[in-house]
Amino acid sequence: MKYIIRGQRFQVTDALRDYAEKKLSRLEKYFEAPASETTVTLSVTKGQHAVEVTIPLVGVLLRAEDKSQDMYASIDVVVDKLERQIRKHKTKLNRKFRNSNGVRTIFKEEANGSAVRVLDEEDELELVRTKRFTLKPMDVEEAILQMNMVGHNFFVFSNVDNKEVNVVYKRSDGKYGLIEQG
Repeated sequence: MKYIIRGQRFQVTDALRDYAEKKLSRLEKYFEAPASETTVTLSVTKGQHAVEVTIPLVGVLLRAEDKSQDMYASIDVVVDKLERQIRKHKTKLNRKFRNSNGVRTIFKEEANGSAVRVLDEEDELELVRTKRFTLKPMDVEEAILQMNMVGHNFFVFSNVDNKEVNVVYKRSDGKYGLIEQG
């Protein structure tokens, strides 16, 4: 993998760069072909050491971030998060492949012939509720007010300016973001 490691508001040392590359190289064993460019952004804000890693792959974008008091610990946590994402994605792909062939195996045969339930990490993704509602046309500011009023960290609405479905969300820095259709 090719790594682009940059620092925001501080200089990345060679030791930190080497540590990040060494830890991220653990992920290479999961890929058939190496990712084109892995982007690593290291930053320090108010004593919090943040690490953000983005790995673009064909059909999927892997991204993880972490903040802590120690940059090295943040790198470790981000690599663990990415590894979990890769395993979940791999499980999802394998399940789709098995389902497309009509063979869905959720039981594993043991030596004595008894069946044992195989628990995939994806079992955590159980849909427990579906909601339907009418999207009221409104501007972004009104959507942010509505989101804050209901106490959620995101809000789906019909944007009166562009007539499309948009999402406003509260960012971890306390500011707001807008997601528009592409």
